[in-house]
Amino acid sequence: MTRVNVRKNVIRACCYTCVSFSAVTQIPAALAASNEAQQIDSLQQRVAQLEDALKQPDSVVHLAGYGSAGYSSRSSDSTFNVFSFSPIFHYQYKDLMLMQAEMEMGYNADGTTETVLEYASLNLILNDNAVLVAGQFLSPIGQFRQNFHPAWINKMPSKPLGFADGGAAPLTETGVELRGAFLPGGKSLNYAVYIGNGPRLVNNAGEMEVETEGNSADENKNKVIGGRVGYLPMYNLEVGVSAAVGKANIPTEADRDYTVYDVDFAYQPGFIEVRGEYVQTKVGDLASSAIPGEQTWKAWYVQASHKFLPSNWEAVVRYGKFTPPDPTAEQKQTAVSINYLFAANVIAKLSYENNEATAGTINDENRAVAQLAYGF
Repeated sequence: MTRVNVRKNVIRACCYTCVSFSAVTQIPAALAASNEAQQIDSLQQRVAQLEDALKQPDSVVHLAGYGSAGYSSRSSDSTFNVFSFSPIFHYQYKDLMLMQAEMEMGYNADGTTETVLEYASLNLILNDNAVLVAGQFLSPIGQFRQNFHPAWINKMPSKPLGFADGGAAPLTETGVELRGAFLPGGKSLNYAVYIGNGPRLVNNAGEMEVETEGNSADENKNKVIGGRVGYLPMYNLEVGVSAAVGKANIPTEADRDYTVYDVDFAYQPGFIEVRGEYVQTKVGDLASSAIPGEQTWKAWYVQASHKFLPSNWEAVVRYGKFTPPDPTAEQKQTAVSINYLFAANVIAKLSYENNEATAGTINDENRAVAQLAYGF
């Protein structure tokens, strides 16, 4: 081999060595750059997860409710006295637990302010078809009380006869309730069953009254069991059946049978809505009582409404009757109302009630009522 060829081979070998050495020295740098990119990607993913968690927190607080103000006038008096404010508090943890409570604040006839806890309950979401409710909750008996009594939902400025405090329909219950819905065969079926303390009976100057609000104490140690089943054979028609049985008593007296029966319906063909409800509350006979004999409260109403779309006007007519144990306190009512909806949750109502009762009593006086209601 000549000297020139030897020199070329040495130079070529040295070049290969330099290139190989250069490649080896670049490997750690490439690995470092790759690790840094992976760390940046991982950090970005964690930031995105935290942002999602902040957008969808485990616990949610929500304030809802409604308020109303109004005016009523009849032959014996006229006054701005129909005012109430009812905030509703919701506290939810994931899709597991919901706590809700409603307070009602308003003015009494003497100008004092009254604050009442309407209901307060814990709702444990068991699955898509069942919710366990514990505490004081709206009575599932019938439809009006549990779904339509808020001022901005009720199409009339007043409640149907017998469906307010001291009427024939239970308002709230204290106990445990299981409620939910199913879709058997493409139809809709909803249900609610409960066990609670039941009502307390009151001797009011020789007349029996049923405290329709849920009691936190059960003096007779006997619980009331009840519930409701609602069936929707069509999307715009629902029929419901309710019942409750148990014991109730006037304090210091023996127990008496207590039963409630209720049927309701709601039908909405187009822009017309027709609904009605019948409820009967019965307290059994007790010979040793200060108020012996069977006591029965009955109430029913039928209501129809029509929205004059595309305007915001609505017309409503309602007929109802309330029959308490005292026949002289029986009352019938025909009411008509013209409503204007400023929004879906802001409604102004102007109604006239034609009342029939014992002559000379306040229940026999006709009344005009105006109300502005807002739901939030």
